[in-house]
Amino acid sequence: MWAASCLASCCAACACDACRTVVSSISRRSARIAYCGLFALSLIVSWILREVAAPLMEKLPWINHFHKTPDREWFETDAVLRVSLGNFVFFSILSVMMIGVKTQKDPRDGIHHGGWMMKVICWFILVILMFFVPNEVISFYESMSKFGAGFFLLVQVVLLLDFVHGWNDTWVGYDEQFWYAALLVVSLVCYLATFVFSGLLFHWFTPSGHDCGLNTFFIVMTLIFVFVFAVVVLHPAVGGSILPASVISFYCMYLCYSGLASEPRDYECNGLHKHSKAVSTGTMTIGLLTTVLSVVYSAVRAGSSTTLLSSPDSPRAGKPLLPLDGKAEDKEEKEEKKPVTYSYAFFHIIFSLASMYSAMLLTGWSTSVGESGKLVDVGWPSVWVRVVTSWATAGLFIWSLVAPILFPDREF
Repeated sequence: MWAASCLASCCAACACDACRTVVSSISRRSARIAYCGLFALSLIVSWILREVAAPLMEKLPWINHFHKTPDREWFETDAVLRVSLGNFVFFSILSVMMIGVKTQKDPRDGIHHGGWMMKVICWFILVILMFFVPNEVISFYESMSKFGAGFFLLVQVVLLLDFVHGWNDTWVGYDEQFWYAALLVVSLVCYLATFVFSGLLFHWFTPSGHDCGLNTFFIVMTLIFVFVFAVVVLHPAVGGSILPASVISFYCMYLCYSGLASEPRDYECNGLHKHSKAVSTGTMTIGLLTTVLSVVYSAVRAGSSTTLLSSPDSPRAGKPLLPLDGKAEDKEEKEEKKPVTYSYAFFHIIFSLASMYSAMLLTGWSTSVGESGKLVDVGWPSVWVRVVTSWATAGLFIWSLVAPILFPDREF
């Protein structure tokens, strides 16, 4: 017993030392990745508690205060929502704290990039406290999460549009034959992938012998958007580039696939239903991995987007027209008033919305029951969210092309 106690103490001490080493190694440049790692940890905790916490939660009187004990799926959903709420509160507090940070000399800049041991402890405490919150609060958060998850998808669309237009402008700006050829090759590859993808969707989700009019409508509608994109960008009045149109076309087709793949496994038009038991764990892993990658992409874009995330005083917002006198004074002033490169508040808002989105993924938008309750992002609400997001992406892209023509006096 004494030896076991000593061994446990040594292991705990080693774990603490390892945590301190990792936390102390987080620099200003790696802070955003560290936040992504913390978010990934919250997904892992949600996944684990979703599988093992139900028996324990059934014994908690402030959670299970019903006359009849709910099904196991209810407790699984509740566990995920409580972890998600703790995550949401953590990042929302940071977002509020970071409002108005414009220079790196602001004391809150140090809070954003440092103090990781304390932040991890606070995150852990908040997640634990959420398991003492009344069920009514969790129910309200569940309802709000559906809207927050949808808004997270829209934010990703805006970031993607900004990235694609920036990508095109960069290659065109080189004004060399090689880069024009690269634009053409990438565009052709994206269009080829889009049409091959559409053929696979018809094969998987419109099986012969079944009335699959809804699935056919989703796929055909996406192909119509692909055609409209090409027509608009090639119109002389628009003078757009085929690269953004091809990339957005492929993304819309992917969203269409994502929506169709989220149809209930017992739906006769879902070509994946025959493999529902075999892909349960794989679907969950892919769903979590996709979520983490989406958040990492959004977080990284937070440091480079010129339309949505950059602080007004960021170096990307412009340079002074006239140089100031006194090199020494200029250098000192720059050190004192060096602007932040992105909006810290919006950066944390992204993680708050992503917390809602991940909760909806893990709970099937809080509608999954039975066998579907073991799968990630399955159910008709998920289908319509993805499909509507695809349509919103198409609408925003077309608007980004025609808005400068309709409103020539405004800057877009």
